[in-house]
Amino acid sequence: MVTPPDFTLEVVLYGLLVLGVFGFLWFYYDRRNRTLYDHERRKITFHCIRCDCLYTEKAGIDTAKCPQCGHPNTRLKF
Repeated sequence: MVTPPDFTLEVVLYGLLVLGVFGFLWFYYDRRNRTLYDHERRKITFHCIRCDCLYTEKAGIDTAKCPQCGHPNTRLKF
Protein backbone atom coordinates (compact mmCIF):
# COMPACT_ATOMS: atom_id res chain seq x y z
CA MET A 1 0.00 0.00 0.00
CA VAL A 2 1.29 3.49 -0.90
CA THR A 3 1.20 6.23 1.75
CA PRO A 4 -0.02 9.67 0.66
CA PRO A 5 2.59 12.44 0.66
CA ASP A 6 2.72 14.88 3.57
CA PHE A 7 1.83 18.43 2.46
CA THR A 8 1.57 20.16 5.83
CA LEU A 9 4.65 22.35 5.37
CA GLU A 10 3.49 23.49 1.94
CA VAL A 11 -0.02 24.24 3.21
CA VAL A 12 1.35 26.30 6.12
CA LEU A 13 3.70 28.25 3.82
CA TYR A 14 0.89 28.89 1.34
CA GLY A 15 -1.38 30.11 4.14
CA LEU A 16 1.31 32.45 5.43
CA LEU A 17 1.89 33.75 1.90
CA VAL A 18 -1.82 34.46 1.44
CA LEU A 19 -1.99 36.22 4.83
CA GLY A 20 1.08 38.25 3.92
CA VAL A 21 -0.45 39.37 0.62
CA PHE A 22 -3.71 40.38 2.31
CA GLY A 23 -1.79 42.21 5.05
CA PHE A 24 0.28 44.10 2.49
CA LEU A 25 -2.81 45.07 0.49
CA TRP A 26 -4.59 46.23 3.64
CA PHE A 27 -1.59 48.33 4.70
CA TYR A 28 -1.15 49.82 1.21
CA TYR A 29 -4.81 50.83 0.72
CA ASP A 30 -5.12 52.12 4.28
CA ARG A 31 -2.14 54.43 3.78
CA ARG A 32 -3.34 55.51 0.33
CA ASN A 33 -6.84 56.36 1.53
CA ARG A 34 -5.50 58.20 4.54
CA THR A 35 -3.25 60.43 2.44
CA LEU A 36 -5.84 61.01 -0.29
CA TYR A 37 -8.87 61.76 1.86
CA ASP A 38 -7.36 63.19 5.04
CA HIS A 39 -7.36 66.71 3.62
CA GLU A 40 -11.06 66.44 2.70
CA ARG A 41 -12.07 65.08 6.10
CA ARG A 42 -10.45 67.85 8.10
CA LYS A 43 -12.77 70.78 8.50
CA ILE A 44 -12.64 74.05 10.43
CA THR A 45 -15.75 75.33 12.18
CA PHE A 46 -16.84 78.94 11.78
CA HIS A 47 -19.49 80.95 13.63
CA CYS A 48 -21.11 83.94 11.95
CA ILE A 49 -21.42 86.88 14.31
CA ARG A 50 -24.05 88.55 12.14
CA CYS A 51 -26.63 85.78 11.54
CA ASP A 52 -25.54 83.23 14.23
CA CYS A 53 -24.89 80.47 11.66
CA LEU A 54 -22.46 77.60 12.23
CA TYR A 55 -20.67 76.26 9.15
CA THR A 56 -17.51 74.40 8.16
CA GLU A 57 -14.83 74.90 5.54
CA LYS A 58 -11.76 72.95 4.50
CA ALA A 59 -8.65 73.14 6.65
CA GLY A 60 -6.04 75.80 6.00
CA ILE A 61 -8.38 78.80 5.97
CA ASP A 62 -8.44 81.43 8.74
CA THR A 63 -11.38 83.47 7.46
CA ALA A 64 -14.40 82.40 5.42
CA LYS A 65 -17.60 84.02 4.22
CA CYS A 66 -20.88 82.90 5.76
CA PRO A 67 -22.99 80.87 3.32
CA GLN A 68 -26.19 82.65 4.44
CA CYS A 69 -25.28 86.32 4.71
CA GLY A 70 -21.79 86.54 3.18
CA HIS A 71 -20.16 88.15 6.22
CA PRO A 72 -16.45 87.20 6.59
CA ASN A 73 -15.76 85.45 9.90
CA THR A 74 -12.72 84.11 11.66
CA ARG A 75 -12.46 80.50 12.71
CA LEU A 76 -14.09 79.26 15.88
CA LYS A 77 -11.49 78.38 18.53
CA PHE A 78 -12.28 76.12 21.43
